[in-house]
Amino acid sequence: MLQFRFSTVLKEFFQSNLKRSLAGISRNKTSLPIYYCFSTASVDVKVSSKLKVLHAGVHCPLLYTTTGIRTYCTKAEGAAIPVTENAVKKDETVKEAATEKKRKAGILPSLEDLLFYTIAEGQEKIPVHKFLTALKATGLRTGDPRLKECMDTLKVTLKNTSDGVMLDRHLFKKCVQSNIVLLTQAFRKKFVIPDFQSFTSHIDELYESAKKLNEGQVADYIPQLAKFSPELWAVSLCTVDGQRHTVGDTKVPFCLQSCVKPLKYAIAVHDHGTEYVHRFIGKEPSGLRFNKLFLDEDDKPHNPMVNAGAIVCTSLIKVMNFLNKMAGNEYVGFSNATFQSERESGDRNFAIGYYLKEKKVRTLELSVSLQLCSIEVTCESASVMAATLANGGFCPITGERVLSPEAVRDTLSLMHSCGMYDFSGQFAFHVGLPAKSGVSGGILLVVPNVMGIMCWSPPLDKLGNSVRGIQFCTDLVSLFNFHNYDNLRHFAKKHDPRREGGDQRQLTFGPMDYESLQQELALKDSLWRKVVPSECHEDSSTTVVYRMENVGERN
Repeated sequence: MLQFRFSTVLKEFFQSNLKRSLAGISRNKTSLPIYYCFSTASVDVKVSSKLKVLHAGVHCPLLYTTTGIRTYCTKAEGAAIPVTENAVKKDETVKEAATEKKRKAGILPSLEDLLFYTIAEGQEKIPVHKFLTALKATGLRTGDPRLKECMDTLKVTLKNTSDGVMLDRHLFKKCVQSNIVLLTQAFRKKFVIPDFQSFTSHIDELYESAKKLNEGQVADYIPQLAKFSPELWAVSLCTVDGQRHTVGDTKVPFCLQSCVKPLKYAIAVHDHGTEYVHRFIGKEPSGLRFNKLFLDEDDKPHNPMVNAGAIVCTSLIKVMNFLNKMAGNEYVGFSNATFQSERESGDRNFAIGYYLKEKKVRTLELSVSLQLCSIEVTCESASVMAATLANGGFCPITGERVLSPEAVRDTLSLMHSCGMYDFSGQFAFHVGLPAKSGVSGGILLVVPNVMGIMCWSPPLDKLGNSVRGIQFCTDLVSLFNFHNYDNLRHFAKKHDPRREGGDQRQLTFGPMDYESLQQELALKDSLWRKVVPSECHEDSSTTVVYRMENVGERN
């Protein structure tokens, strides 16, 4: 993993600010008690800690409680009491105004300066490839639509430099200033997956493990699908912050087939509302094969994830525009060859259509539904669609709202209970995440509020699900704390990639000496007993900040 060390410039800047703040405190005759703040961030000084320490050198240190809520403490009649929220806000406003005044006067560096110093590591110029490599390590792509202005400026700037590869501080600031908020979040590891490279290395291992499987058969009842090689295997993911990772045959187009069903349903609910859509479609698992000619006791399809329900859904929506938005305008195409192949071999689906007509269920011509199954995506573009569902209807890489929260919630609920054909109950039990499979070999997997994943491999098991895809999803939740019913605090054998270093804790103690502090920590949890002073600690008249280091694995 790419790591960065403090530059000499940053050290001098921090030390000078710290001395100034301490000098001011020493002149104050009022002695304040010592408070200890703990965080389980790694002792290694990485990008995020550099920016945090700089911030701590400029502003007064904060105390963080176990709930993560900021509190300031003062001493009154021998006891520590919290200052009122209004007083804190007023104090912060004054300090921010003073800080901004200093920054404009050139006394304090801007965010662009801090980012440059972090990457430059003491050098006066940085090669552009170093910046791009560091950017990739965060999970962001240079082609991310949110970074378009930054990348365009970078290209123009490099053309006007003497060597075409080096950027000094002034040129760097010019390039990044339009996207500095996003870039600062990335380099401070404020995304949903902080240690992205570590996380993706695990994903690659799971991919390689599933690649060894040779079971299953490529679907041949649709002749066009039978042409795909059984060796094809791809996994793409996109987090709710737009972090991307792909491995395998991720740029090969394939048809969504039944993976389009939850997307059709989401669009229908977005357009018409849940109550209206479910006048025509049920919400229960059918307990039958997905292509059965069977309706519930109210003469409605059981749910939108079976063929009958999907056919009815098609009559309620306009799809392609939504799918393009969900994919962040990445590849969404149409396979006419697959559509023609399905129409020629789709007798059962036509039978379902006629059966729905007999029961007076609202439908359009069946060919429209077959066309939607023939929509083409790549693993990469489909992972953005899944991430849009994970992100409450907002496309992560464009920031555009595509679906309503109601539509996303209801879609994920039905994917969880009905999305994996006759394996839905088993999948919900073992994997515990909403998903939808298709006979082309795709599995659209959603980790709500975290990421969307598309797995694709044509060989299917006897229930119509991708063999490698099922294995990957199962291994994913065996390794990571993603199962819907995993306890995030006490399921100790799993990793939680949403926390930096895999696990984090924050504890706050009142005034005590260093020995008492270690004893208290030993009582709390012996695995978190090692305490090291951070760069911010000083004499007894100031707030003292310590950092706690994980020294063992949980059993």
